[in-house]
Amino acid sequence: MSIKAEEISKLIKQQIESFDSEIEVSDVGTVIEIGDGIARAHGLDNVMSGELVEFSNGTMGLAQNLEESNVGIVILGPYLEIKEGDEVRRTGRIMEVPVGEELLGRVVNPLGQPIDGKGPVETTKARPIEAQAPGVMDRKSVHEPLQTGIKAIDALVPIGRGQRELIIGDRQTGKTTVAVDTIINQKDQDMICIYVAIGQKESTVRSTVETLRKHGALDYTIVVSAGASDPAPLLYLAPYAGVAMGEEFMYNGKHVTVVYDDLSKQAVAYRELSLLLRRPPGREAFPGDVFYIHSRLLERAAKLSDDLGGGSLTALPFVETQAGDIAAYIPTNVISITDGQIFLQSDLFFSGVRPAINAGLSVSRVGGSAQIKAMKKVAGTLRLDLASFRELEAFAQFGSDLDKSTQAKLNRGERTVEVLKQGLNKPLDVEKQVMIFYALTKGFLDDVAVEDITRFEEEMNIWLDNNRKELLNQIKETGNLPEENDMNDAIESFKKTFLPGKNN
Repeated sequence: MSIKAEEISKLIKQQIESFDSEIEVSDVGTVIEIGDGIARAHGLDNVMSGELVEFSNGTMGLAQNLEESNVGIVILGPYLEIKEGDEVRRTGRIMEVPVGEELLGRVVNPLGQPIDGKGPVETTKARPIEAQAPGVMDRKSVHEPLQTGIKAIDALVPIGRGQRELIIGDRQTGKTTVAVDTIINQKDQDMICIYVAIGQKESTVRSTVETLRKHGALDYTIVVSAGASDPAPLLYLAPYAGVAMGEEFMYNGKHVTVVYDDLSKQAVAYRELSLLLRRPPGREAFPGDVFYIHSRLLERAAKLSDDLGGGSLTALPFVETQAGDIAAYIPTNVISITDGQIFLQSDLFFSGVRPAINAGLSVSRVGGSAQIKAMKKVAGTLRLDLASFRELEAFAQFGSDLDKSTQAKLNRGERTVEVLKQGLNKPLDVEKQVMIFYALTKGFLDDVAVEDITRFEEEMNIWLDNNRKELLNQIKETGNLPEENDMNDAIESFKKTFLPGKNN
């Protein structure tokens, strides 16, 4: 069998035409040191700060320290298999997480990987975890209320959509409860919630998720969890992953609330990373840029202008104090970034005032613009009444002979404190809050025994639902207070049916 010369040349020509001469260039470095979740690599001269790099065993890392002769890399995952001399390769990508509606109802880690055992998250979109905060002209002033369903917050320290309101207090004073109740109250309010658990026990996160599921709140919630046993880089990245997921909804004209529980643990994780990377420590051994990690996170909360769709992202950061010291380093940092704080006091919590909100130290810098008109009217004097009651209460302990006006103030104050108490996972609709505050400020509760106040409120809510539904609907739909005669008539009619001293 003879092969013709033309056939050979034809074959060679085909091979030459189909030959792909593209050369793939990739920066590859070598690990020169490894330990404590930090690797140092030589040879990655063009790597970007915050770029993802890949080790030879498939583990990803985040380039942090760009030094003259090497790069400090934070390892995102198990690092025991990586050893000196291993290859490390640039990816050219910034750290990003999957985003989109497919994440609703899921529990994921800060890399967006599901940890709830429900299979993979089928999403096609991703966003970088670091993004520029909206500029001054891209924003609109906060004017829509975010109803938490917690009477003490909605009346005294109202939160608006697009605000950053710090929740601060010692451990075990009910901070997480405030967040969970707020999320539960967003049902049917056209709000998406993201709960970021940083450094919490996995059993605690599990019980929070179960509480949300039980109240039907998981359908519009994403839970991002970096557990106490996870490496420090994941604890540091968790809030940024949460806000990136929220921004996807905000830029599509939706309303989002992101809870960071809590930023003290993120700061501690960042301190650990910085010290391992040999960055110079500052006050309390925190690095100099610890303020910046929180400011660049919280500045991404905004109420967008109408040109950008009018979406909003409300941030509720938590900070844990030690023995009520709000003048410590991290608390003062975060207080200065946020638009107000809700201070939960352990003394109040242990004396049975729950939620344990200290009205004197709590403030909302958005104030009345985040309240409906009806609430503004009935709760206007509440803060002053409460402050003067606390002052008189301390004063009255020393003397028994009190004049009538002082006694009346004390009686009203006791009932105010009682009205502001609220059960666990029982958020209240704003129209019912308005009714009980109206009854309080107009003196309808002055002759009701203090121990009967809670029962009075519960029974009044049921009675209003059955007999004066139109009154509640009017407050809900218009946001204004109905005619005074109608309000008085409703409360007086209910009061005739209320039996004082009756046991439940």
